[in-house]
Amino acid sequence: MSPFIGEILGTMILIIFGGGVVANVNLKDSKAQGGGWIVVALGWGLGVAMGVYAVGQVSGAHLNPAVSLGLAAVGDFPWSDVPGYILAQMIGAFLGGCIVYFHFLPHFRREDDKALKLAVFSTDPAIPHTFSNFLSEFIGTAMLLIGLLAIGSNDFTDGLNPFIVGFLIVAIGLSLGGTTGYAINPARDLGPRIAHFFLPIPGKGDSNWQYAWIPVIGPACGGMYGAILFKAVTEATYSTVFWVSTVIVAILFAILYQLSDKLQDTVHASSEAKN
Repeated sequence: MSPFIGEILGTMILIIFGGGVVANVNLKDSKAQGGGWIVVALGWGLGVAMGVYAVGQVSGAHLNPAVSLGLAAVGDFPWSDVPGYILAQMIGAFLGGCIVYFHFLPHFRREDDKALKLAVFSTDPAIPHTFSNFLSEFIGTAMLLIGLLAIGSNDFTDGLNPFIVGFLIVAIGLSLGGTTGYAINPARDLGPRIAHFFLPIPGKGDSNWQYAWIPVIGPACGGMYGAILFKAVTEATYSTVFWVSTVIVAILFAILYQLSDKLQDTVHASSEAKN
């Protein structure tokens, strides 16, 4: 198996379990309906662990463009391999979303809530606010990369690392995930969102493209900065890359903060026009 196929397979497994637990807990007449947030967080964490177990020895099991970008930003992964990994992760996430749809097909037909149907495939904010939503995804993904690099710097019993990574995902979900649904993975959100757009889901509504950039750009930026920050602090080497990236992040958030209310007004106006 090539690393490209490995990333497709591993990301597909992640989405089958992750999207599956959301469908299981939310869709009408599922036996697990009403299972709650803890069940969702555990499902995603175990899904990540299973994906890592499946292909960790083949591709390193990034399963997430933010991970590939973060590792490349600190020199732990070649930049030349990043585009291929991201493409594979997007394909795997799209396929995973399709498989979840067909698995729960009768439940999608019975479910009337458009938002619940979309939630199986992609994230949305509990309180729409551009600056805060972006910040939430940035922080969550920064903690993901810090956690992954910290786990990698410790010695565990052989075969235990993927399980620990899964618990890191659970921790992020339980502690930080309630604001935006913690995409913390551009492929996890965009791939299934594209599947939602193309699949013949009865009464599905739109795919909320006006929000879709946040769970893509936020995690990408947060992943890179989290990795850079961890390396700088642990190695006590505050390089030019660290300072330049810190300034860029500060400017980015300052701009988003200033534009957030205007962007929010535009989104509300668009929603009212549709209604």
